[in-house]
Amino acid sequence: MINITDKAIEEKIPPILRLGFRPFFLLGSIYAIIAVVIWVWAFQTGQPAYLQVPALWWHVHEMLFGFSMAIVAGFVLSAVQNWTGVKGTSNKRLGFIVLLWLLPRVLFWTPSPLWLTSSIEALFILAIAYEVGFRVIKTKGVRNFFFIPLFLVAIAANFASYATIKGMPPFTSAAVWESMLWWFTLLLSVMGARVIPFFTARRFQFEKAQPILWLDALCNIPLAMLFILSFFPLTSEQVSPYLMIIAGVAQLIRMIRWKGYKTLSEPLVWSLHAGYLCIPLSLLLRGFSTDYFISHTGIHLFAIGALGGVILAMIARVTMGHTGREIYKGPSMWVAYSAIILAAFIRSFGVIAFPEYMLDMINIAAILWTIAFGLFIWHFAPMLWSKRVDGHPG
Repeated sequence: MINITDKAIEEKIPPILRLGFRPFFLLGSIYAIIAVVIWVWAFQTGQPAYLQVPALWWHVHEMLFGFSMAIVAGFVLSAVQNWTGVKGTSNKRLGFIVLLWLLPRVLFWTPSPLWLTSSIEALFILAIAYEVGFRVIKTKGVRNFFFIPLFLVAIAANFASYATIKGMPPFTSAAVWESMLWWFTLLLSVMGARVIPFFTARRFQFEKAQPILWLDALCNIPLAMLFILSFFPLTSEQVSPYLMIIAGVAQLIRMIRWKGYKTLSEPLVWSLHAGYLCIPLSLLLRGFSTDYFISHTGIHLFAIGALGGVILAMIARVTMGHTGREIYKGPSMWVAYSAIILAAFIRSFGVIAFPEYMLDMINIAAILWTIAFGLFIWHFAPMLWSKRVDGHPG
């Protein structure tokens, strides 16, 4: 990174715009709290007067395309620099991409037409695809080609999501949401398998578990099939449970090989394993269940525990590393990691076991989620808007 960046030019760039993780981790974490608080309020009081879309649609869309996609953007826009050796997106160019993300979050609360909001959001995802894609193609980084079609699929899903509000496509909003949950599950599965065993083995000084091709296939191919089946509900009803069970068992076997049981002394590592564990648990819960309420509620085990949990652990780790700090000498975050996993279990297993207390469970889970991301903001926001402590660019 030092060799591909002119330090004199870098010093003129505001620290918050020097690399993608800085603005997107900060804004994404703040929005994680705002979006959940608004949803819990709307769920219990009704449709907000100024919100131009249905509250439930807004909740799911914003947790996926708002919060989660912001973190993904921050991660890949920073990581692609390490993958390719080509300087990452920064300064005004990065600021423009941040603006493309921020505008739809605001426009939902104005009379702006949905075609405008959806187009801006699509441009945001397209910008990420371009910034990653041209670097990967330029350096022939075959291993990371899959990001390009992955983001293009997300653009199509984004437009489809908006279209369902008007009843235009031959499928429902739920189909699009389901497909994007599988999109994120597949992304976590691929990226988790790359980084979690590597971080674990490196921290605890043992040989990293080498990938097994057939096991990775059993983990990922069913997820890709589930993404497609989201748009074919009759077939999905018959086939999806078996795919979930296959993927869930394979994910568990693969996780055992990563030796997460050796990581309990290091919160920054066990948090990754704990969050990732929610993937196979949610797959098996939904795969074996024949009850719609249980299956639907089980989605939150993934959405909060896996997606939120892995995100929280990764953004803490990436922030430490990319701001020039020693990764394992940062702020104590075990309370935050524990809170988000507990939130996932309460919102899923707690609601399933005690449905009569659902509102209380939702409130408790929202408070725990807020504590988790609030602690991240408290400890890491100053790192994100300040220069690297080692004086290096980035």
